[in-house]
Amino acid sequence: MLLRNRLLSLNLTSFLSPPSPPPKSASFLFSFNKTIAHSTHKRPESKPDVSASRAAKQPMSERARFAKTVLFVPPGVDPEDVTDEMILPGSNIVVGPYAGHSQIKEVEFVKSSGRAKDCPKDDRPEFAILGRSNVGKSSLINALVRKKEVALTSKKPGKTQLINHFLVNKSWYIVDLPGYGFARASDAARTDWSSFTKGYFLNRDTLVAVLLLIDASVPPQRIDLDCANWLGRNNIPMTFVFTKCDKLKASKGKRPDENIRDFQELIRENYKQHPAWIMTSSVTGLGRDELLLHLSQLRNYWDQ
Repeated sequence: MLLRNRLLSLNLTSFLSPPSPPPKSASFLFSFNKTIAHSTHKRPESKPDVSASRAAKQPMSERARFAKTVLFVPPGVDPEDVTDEMILPGSNIVVGPYAGHSQIKEVEFVKSSGRAKDCPKDDRPEFAILGRSNVGKSSLINALVRKKEVALTSKKPGKTQLINHFLVNKSWYIVDLPGYGFARASDAARTDWSSFTKGYFLNRDTLVAVLLLIDASVPPQRIDLDCANWLGRNNIPMTFVFTKCDKLKASKGKRPDENIRDFQELIRENYKQHPAWIMTSSVTGLGRDELLLHLSQLRNYWDQ
């Protein structure tokens, strides 16, 4: 019960109720092992599947079923062994044996690319940051690296128009992608964005995962759900990063935690196992260290 109580404390009660079977119309299912293997062209069987070996010996307990459905259980962790202390605060992410050094000591801008084929070709792992215009993408990047103006912050949404690579600790990349859904952009610009950004996702072998930013201060947006569904259909691993979670008192509508709950309920319609998610704020620093620790375990697994 500790796991369930810990998560219920986030006021996400509807999402965390015992999961119902996915509808027959669900277009895809999410599997961390499968999507990581797909994006890196590594054979899934190259890693020992601890949970599969145990499942062959005995039926899965209710605790394990809850963990597999609601939590993000990384490679190397058996759902039966998940404890309350292993879950990162403000998230559904379990910390596993691949979690390691997560401090950012240095970051440098490398290049901007107008086409996926022009991106760096040095085989370093990378995390792409994607979201609607004005979701707080540049602010999150600046907060992660703790340097102002590493990524351009502007009051004009849609400022980022290229694929921007930032090298972190000389070992991995943060990739700042153009925001989507900016109404003032021309139809031609929106078409170009769709073409080269999707080409990046489908052809970038060094992409470990996409951080899909969702504005928690507003109700779920159809364009965000469509983006998540497209990534899922194409087996591209993602983590939902809920931004602006410091706005606890909404002047209109629902609180951020209520918007997060509503978004997750919609995501459950297409996902048998919920992708990783985490609450953040670039203003207060909420979720910064936890997100970096999560990235470290994905990165270290990818590097094996």
